[in-house]
Amino acid sequence: MLVSCALLAGVAALGRYLTSVDVHPFQVVFLRVLFAFVTMLPLLAFRGMDLVRTAQPKIYIWRVISATIAMTTWFSALALMPVGEVTAISFLTPIFATIGAALFLSEVVRARRWIATLVGFAGVLIVLRPGFESLGAGALLAVVSALAMGVTSVILKHMTAQDDPDKIVFISTTLLVPITSVAAVFVWEALTMQQWLLLFAMGLTATLGHMTLVRAFAATEASIVIGFDFARLPFAVLFGYLALGELIDVWTWLGAGVIFISTVYIARREAQLKRETAVAGVGAPSPRS
Repeated sequence: MLVSCALLAGVAALGRYLTSVDVHPFQVVFLRVLFAFVTMLPLLAFRGMDLVRTAQPKIYIWRVISATIAMTTWFSALALMPVGEVTAISFLTPIFATIGAALFLSEVVRARRWIATLVGFAGVLIVLRPGFESLGAGALLAVVSALAMGVTSVILKHMTAQDDPDKIVFISTTLLVPITSVAAVFVWEALTMQQWLLLFAMGLTATLGHMTLVRAFAATEASIVIGFDFARLPFAVLFGYLALGELIDVWTWLGAGVIFISTVYIARREAQLKRETAVAGVGAPSPRS
């Protein structure tokens, strides 16, 4: 999970650098997806056509739409804000996922989780400080990105019941290539060799980041994995400082900490409820007894 945090923070830093040198966010999104697709082609050779077969094609369309919105607004926010601030706001994603699960998957969300959700929103208010700081377009885009990623998380939870993680990532990436190319065509500009190399590095880094993330969730409980997610912030601040000399203020650290504590509580509460349900299921008499 720590490796994943470092890699995904690296993607954000690369995106921030590329947009700062006037590569349009739409072009960055398309080439990030394209190069991610290229780096995943060996997986297709290994698993064959089974990798692209699914019984839930409509769900993939919704997943790709939400992912496109999330990535486009994410890189657009990076063009306007320091990478550390965008990363801090992204910790809202699990909170939006909790709300989405309650609304669309009919999951029961009890009082303590709703309180934790409200605490998370208080954390983002500390980061944004509306009324004390002007709420710029970058901050709004970062919030929209977190919302779209929360929706994506809810969709992914539904998809994993039928498809394995590698299949989900490969099919989604394949569909994202033509969809993200549409917007990129209208803003396309010639790139330098350095920019091409950085974009390829971004695609490879993103693929490795998501692969290590999936394996982290496979290795242990989700609540433990999410407990390490805050490491993305110091990595993002470090990379932002090295690449662009950016730093974030103490309010961003404080707000990110509040958001993160609420998401860890939500994750641990979910894990506890799952264990209690499993124990109750084991202890209950079978229909035949």
